[in-house]
Amino acid sequence: MFSSLRSRLWLSYALMIATALLAITVVFFFYLLRNPPAYRQISIQLNLVLTVLSNRSDGWSSLPPARLQKIFGEQDELFDVRILLLDPQRNLLVDSRQGKSPALLHSRLVRVARLTQIVEDADGQRWFSLARRLPDGNYLVAAVPRPTVSAVSVLTDEFLPPILLGGLAALFLALILAFGVARWVADPLQRLVTAAGQFPASGAEPLPLEGPQEVRELLNAYNRMTARVQSSQQSQKDFVANVSHELKTPLTSVQGFAQAILDGTADTPAAQRSAAQIIYDEAGRMHRMVLDLLDLARLDAGTLDLKRGVVDISALLQSMLEKFAPLAGRREVRLSFSGSSLPPIPGDGDRLAQVFTNLIENALKFTPAGGQVGLSAKVAGAWLEIEVSDSGAGIEPRALPHIFERFYQADASRRGGEQHGAGLGLAIATEIVRAHGGKISVQSSPGQGSVFFVSLPLVSPDASTLVYKKR
Repeated sequence: MFSSLRSRLWLSYALMIATALLAITVVFFFYLLRNPPAYRQISIQLNLVLTVLSNRSDGWSSLPPARLQKIFGEQDELFDVRILLLDPQRNLLVDSRQGKSPALLHSRLVRVARLTQIVEDADGQRWFSLARRLPDGNYLVAAVPRPTVSAVSVLTDEFLPPILLGGLAALFLALILAFGVARWVADPLQRLVTAAGQFPASGAEPLPLEGPQEVRELLNAYNRMTARVQSSQQSQKDFVANVSHELKTPLTSVQGFAQAILDGTADTPAAQRSAAQIIYDEAGRMHRMVLDLLDLARLDAGTLDLKRGVVDISALLQSMLEKFAPLAGRREVRLSFSGSSLPPIPGDGDRLAQVFTNLIENALKFTPAGGQVGLSAKVAGAWLEIEVSDSGAGIEPRALPHIFERFYQADASRRGGEQHGAGLGLAIATEIVRAHGGKISVQSSPGQGSVFFVSLPLVSPDASTLVYKKR
């Protein structure tokens, strides 16, 4: 019956409320036993009588005792209160019930002024009394017998009516409030359970952040998790689609030219050699793409170990210049390098060479004849900043935020040709730079060329240990 969170919350709140009401009830009951309303009414009555008589006390000192006795007797009958007059030494002057009731121990009647107190008469009966000092120095005392109050009468007359009425009303309202609080906590959690059970088959709409702070944090964490899962699923779908697309073109070429050789369409040595060359080139293209995919997989899994070493960045960039000088010459593009006295940096030289190979190769690919590609490096604080710039066509603003994404190509039509690639190089370069603790960015405007910035941390050679873990 109480297996659900909502019912358990409601039950726990109900028990706490009932416990609190029970504690209040017990305390209230014992308070009534010690101070029943009848006692409080007596105190009010005594105060009232003393106030009335005190206002009439002028001239009492000149009256004979018999006259005062008569006056006190009349007031006793009127108020049903025993009235006494004591001199400043606590000696009895007048007692309205003298001879009718046992004498009170009047020496104690004015022990505590202005507070109701209990005194005993000669027979041991207890009286409530209250004393007040008059202007002439005498004491006016009012007293009534202490009534006997039983626990049963307190329970039935004074305790049960307000407790049953007020307590049940409070309990009812508190239980309604507890039910509302239980729903406030449990309903968002129930929606979370339902959404988690239906995910990912039915997709995942973000859950509204409702309930207590802890529940809202849980819902927010679930929303972030589902967003990451959906992003990962979409990335997997895009990956399969992109890989399929990238493999389709070279495989079609390989299949077509292999068939030409097999069926004799390429019937001359020159045609056969041309077909074989195309098959070889396309196979190499697929091989490079597979290697890139393996690198990305290792980077994603955090299993790409960067070889520890100290990299002479000046020598590495100079070797890049020498490596691409022939290609730049064929394209009629001027290739330059500026930077000297660069400090060594810790890292994996082969992987950094892979980064700059990709950047320079892209720069040469998109720079027309007569243009220029430049490499520059400088120290900026704790960083080594390397720039690869070109005077090519530049990158459209809409493409800049996506330029480092996998398989992204600014040419959405994916036309073939010399400038066509798989769109993996910049993604791999980004991961390698991050693995070195660095940053990579780009600035470009259409018609103004592009500048790629690579920032690598400067660390002394004796601290050049690199271990890559996926972030």
